[in-house]
Amino acid sequence: MSPKADAELNPLARALNVQLEESAPEILELLSGLGRRIYFPKGILSQSAEAKQKGHRFNATIGIATESGEAMHLPSLHRQLAPGGLGPDDIYGYAAAAGRAQLRRRWLEKQRAENPSLRGKSVGLPIVTSALTHGLALLGDLLVDPGDCLLLPDKLWGNYRLLYEVRLGARIATFPFYNAEGGLDTAGFAEALARESRERSKLIVLLNFPNNPTGYMPSEAEGRALEEALIAQANAGTRLAVICDDAYFGLFYHLSGPNGPGGPSMTESLFGRLAGRHPNLLALRLDGATKELFAWGLRCGFLTIGPGRAETAEAACAALEAKLRGLIRSGVSNSPMLSQTLVERALVAESIAEERAQKCALLRTRAEKVFEVSQRPQFRESWRVYPFNSGYFMCIELQGVEAEALRRHLLDHHGAGLIASGGRDLRIAFSCLELPQIEPLFECIHQGVQELRGG
Repeated sequence: MSPKADAELNPLARALNVQLEESAPEILELLSGLGRRIYFPKGILSQSAEAKQKGHRFNATIGIATESGEAMHLPSLHRQLAPGGLGPDDIYGYAAAAGRAQLRRRWLEKQRAENPSLRGKSVGLPIVTSALTHGLALLGDLLVDPGDCLLLPDKLWGNYRLLYEVRLGARIATFPFYNAEGGLDTAGFAEALARESRERSKLIVLLNFPNNPTGYMPSEAEGRALEEALIAQANAGTRLAVICDDAYFGLFYHLSGPNGPGGPSMTESLFGRLAGRHPNLLALRLDGATKELFAWGLRCGFLTIGPGRAETAEAACAALEAKLRGLIRSGVSNSPMLSQTLVERALVAESIAEERAQKCALLRTRAEKVFEVSQRPQFRESWRVYPFNSGYFMCIELQGVEAEALRRHLLDHHGAGLIASGGRDLRIAFSCLELPQIEPLFECIHQGVQELRGG
């Protein structure tokens, strides 16, 4: 940003930029123009927060209605929720822009418990987002200018293109997801990382594991190779923002066999291994209750910041959090209070670990059945199975027919809905298939392929 443009910034934005310049200048260089301009205003929300703490006689600040000392509400709504023991203030009031404080602390405790590499590292308190797509959009606003490059695998969730190419004018570069042996192409990733870094000093890397659409989670060796490539590029001088989209975190099945991944997968996020590792590397994690707690419609996600300089991480996190709160305030204002209350209470329920384990075990039985059925010899003439071991999905590469043509054919003639994820790749969400449906579905897909070939 030019000195003239910097001088025209709001003083609050300028102060946050100075804080980053002093604590993590590499992060300041990663910010987009909007990321440099944004700030959290000392307006209604901050004044209301002060009044909540000190306005013990009167508090006439926040734009809600109260009655008898609690949030005003309609009985027709409240009687649907009252049996759960929730009070009106935990349902109807506004949450802070960054989320309920206790929920944020509890989610960080969960992250540290599940990711050994994260323990002892200085990272930000997770910021509540309206699920992970909102978090991805916030990071786009914070980091991405038109013409910036994002590096992703070639097996990717299509919404990334809407988020970054269409909305923000960035360019998505890809690396091959699988290598010839069927594992993650870590060499291809390192080559693409070096190639895209040659003519730019800033690069955004987005890694989604377990992956959508493939359902693949790297092995320990593959995870180390990704980590080493990123640290090497940071050492070479590239400013890296590495976004870990961990939407399906925890759903690890460790499938292996003659035509599958060759051993157990990682069981922790790359975020913990990257946070605090190098000044040139800003690690960012997106996870949430949506898949991990099987609460999709609650739209409760989290964004966690992992600066590269451990000694100044607290100051850098504070500045970035203020900017992200400004982005939230200027977009959705805040995420729903009810969703946050429900997730916060669930996290301390005595039964939650057992409940999650039961659901994961159920999904594992489906994945194992899909693993076995999809690779039966009679189907080899119709498709090749991409290795998968985690998450909700698996993909097949069709032989001799295009995925979109088959998708339409199966929908129109067989009543089967699947996702064509590009070219000849067909995505199957086994997460929403009961066990008795799995074998008939793959027989149906096989029949559809043969019908299209015959046509």
